[in-house]
Amino acid sequence: MKIYQFRRYMICRASACLSPHIVALLITYHLSLITAIAQTGTWQNHLAYHDVQNICEAGNYLFVLASNDLYQYNKNDQSIVTYDKVNGLSDTYITHIAWNPTTRRLIAVYQNSNIDLIDTNGNTTNISALYRKTMTEDKTVTQITIDGIYAWLHCAFGYVKVNMQAAEITDTYMPRHPQYPQSLPSYDEYQDLKKNRTLVAALNPDGPKYNYFYESKFLGGKLYTTGGYFLSAFPDMVYPGTIQVYDGDNWTIYEDELQNTTGYDYVDINCIDIDPTDENHVAAGGRCGLYEFRNGKLVNYYNKDNSPLGGAYDRNNELGNNYVLVHGVKFDSQGNLWVLNSQTKDVNLLCLKKDGQWESHFQQQLADNQNIGLVGMRNMFFDSRGLLCFVNTSHTDPMICFYDTAADQLVVCNRFVNQDGTAYNITYINSACEDQDGNIWVGTNIGLFYIDKSEVGKSNATFYQVKVPRNDGTDYADYLLSGININHIAIDGGNRKWVSTTSSGTFLISADNMTQIYNFTTENSKLLSNSIKSAAINPQTGRVYFLTDTGLCSYLSDATQPVEEMSKDNTYAYPNPVTPDYTGLITVVGLSLNADVKIVSPNGALIAEGRSNGGSFTWDGNDSSGNRVASGVYMVVAATSDGKKGTVCKIAVIN
Repeated sequence: MKIYQFRRYMICRASACLSPHIVALLITYHLSLITAIAQTGTWQNHLAYHDVQNICEAGNYLFVLASNDLYQYNKNDQSIVTYDKVNGLSDTYITHIAWNPTTRRLIAVYQNSNIDLIDTNGNTTNISALYRKTMTEDKTVTQITIDGIYAWLHCAFGYVKVNMQAAEITDTYMPRHPQYPQSLPSYDEYQDLKKNRTLVAALNPDGPKYNYFYESKFLGGKLYTTGGYFLSAFPDMVYPGTIQVYDGDNWTIYEDELQNTTGYDYVDINCIDIDPTDENHVAAGGRCGLYEFRNGKLVNYYNKDNSPLGGAYDRNNELGNNYVLVHGVKFDSQGNLWVLNSQTKDVNLLCLKKDGQWESHFQQQLADNQNIGLVGMRNMFFDSRGLLCFVNTSHTDPMICFYDTAADQLVVCNRFVNQDGTAYNITYINSACEDQDGNIWVGTNIGLFYIDKSEVGKSNATFYQVKVPRNDGTDYADYLLSGININHIAIDGGNRKWVSTTSSGTFLISADNMTQIYNFTTENSKLLSNSIKSAAINPQTGRVYFLTDTGLCSYLSDATQPVEEMSKDNTYAYPNPVTPDYTGLITVVGLSLNADVKIVSPNGALIAEGRSNGGSFTWDGNDSSGNRVASGVYMVVAATSDGKKGTVCKIAVIN
């Protein structure tokens, strides 16, 4: 049943037990609320199903392994069901699948040797014994052979016998055991396989083309992502160039077969920005230069042949146009594009004017004594003071920079001393961002720091560390996230910090920096991986997108961007109506910062109250005693933090 059909059904059902007033209210809300179906606090995966690797026929169904992800196709009604960690799978990155007609179960083996058994109804059983087994031999599964109720897993060390009926590993055999070769398909089976591959290649779930992500930006409700890059020290390891855009429903893949157009490799795209004067105009940088797109199509390409951009130097030898390193791009408010060109001579900071003319703003502080620029300049943004900020990620010259574009003046911070006088030898500054108070937060390989708003733009700025009291009866405190390798920091609508790490998942830190609200990992959440490259937040919905090393996933948080003025037009609650089967949080959005919110019953009793988190407030649907409230229409009364202005919206509850 579609969402709007379900809502209409619930309204009709409610009419039998609720007053005409409430029924009328439900009908009024019906059309505006059917789109708000996501539940605060839930996860979603955004996985690729582009590259079909294997198809298993299971009666009227096809199980398809594509881009190392799994989906199920119904041959009768052409419906598709995707499988991932959110809806039952135990892990990520499936390498092999096989259907067992005797047990009517699919066996799925992951890259780390974890195992899931899945039936056509979506029931999943995990077998983790091989994954958890400590051994020096390679456990990687290279092939699966089905034999009755058993699946034989071919590994480098031998064979693993899996009882797919009992869902257990029954035995292992060393290499001297006779092999179980996979039988070749018959001609008819081959034709069926060919037909199924053709059928699937026309019909597959919408998603990104690739599961690798690195940097992203939000504009106009769209998530713009890049694929990332390998360091130039590994010339044979590259990511195909990709820009993938998600509007919350559908994916758009930018033109990506560009090597024939440009004459150079299109690889390692790692930075992106959108023109604020024209959202169809996008710039991206990578290993081989600068790319301009309009409506997803390449319109301009720049390298050292046709622009001031320079080729990278390695041991004083220029590497040519296949190494024109552009790791940072940023449009200003007028539509001029600022560009960082790393590891080249006599060039480091440039501006591509809106009229197509180039300006060089070479800075000696960003180069060595031979005028060869820094290796890893990236992460550009304009702060609230109008300063163009960026970092250098190289271990040889870690720094954060503040550039005044109007005065053509650069300030470099590369002396790392905290408020207690402790000096640090930071190896990597990975990222920086500004919070809503004007402080600049800095993510490093040894922890989290910030520069107070009063010291931003000063070369001798203090790198503050937040001290969190232990509250154990002593006066001791610990530095917040000290020793954690931090890749990225994102600020949500409630001025909270989402901290992405190399191996510890993500941390959510409160607005006052004193409370660790969450530490999401693969062990305690649906996060795809503990290694997160960066995160991006949709300010309107509060959804946080995590760009991990195994794909993209998201979490619907309880903080959105606050509005300047609350009104009946932009302040509303969802889901609405709240149906009997709904047990999650009820979310009110469209609130001002620190708004005072009260939930009032139909008879005027106060049910719940609190302050908005950015522009959102959540209610669990219970009264102050923790009991589910009765059916009725509940008023949401919201006032600004100073109590001067307010608004009201309504929530219909059906129990």
